[in-house]
Amino acid sequence: MKLRQLLTGFILFCFAGAALADLEPWKDYDISEGVTSVTTVKVDSNMVDKYLEGLSKTWAPAQKLRKEMGHIEGYWIHVSQLENSGDFNVVLGIDFKDGASALSADQAQYEAFMQKWGEENQKKSDEIVMTYPEIREIVGQYMMRSITFK
Repeated sequence: MKLRQLLTGFILFCFAGAALADLEPWKDYDISEGVTSVTTVKVDSNMVDKYLEGLSKTWAPAQKLRKEMGHIEGYWIHVSQLENSGDFNVVLGIDFKDGASALSADQAQYEAFMQKWGEENQKKSDEIVMTYPEIREIVGQYMMRSITFK
């Protein structure tokens, strides 16, 4: 009987604690207008440099051009210093000014980018990207917003 009362008290305490922790958006914290597209990647052991070399010739120059054209706010790559721990060891991020620009399909924007990117860059990218499945697996993709507590 004592154990049952103790267990019941513990469960009630947990529920009461959860109720006290309620926060309200824009009252207790702000949510950014900007959105970041985050891709988590598991690169095989000892292949991170090879993957980064490919990204330096494909993904990074494409993002740099998109930034110059005003299509994105920024981009970044983070690499784990402990490459064999966890589900991923490389994170790719693209920062957008808002959710609409992150999710919208824009034919004019695409055509302007492809005209500046050019056929030669696209051909080179296609060749390099074909090697990626041998050394990496995309394990997650997320659309995230920054939270700032007040």
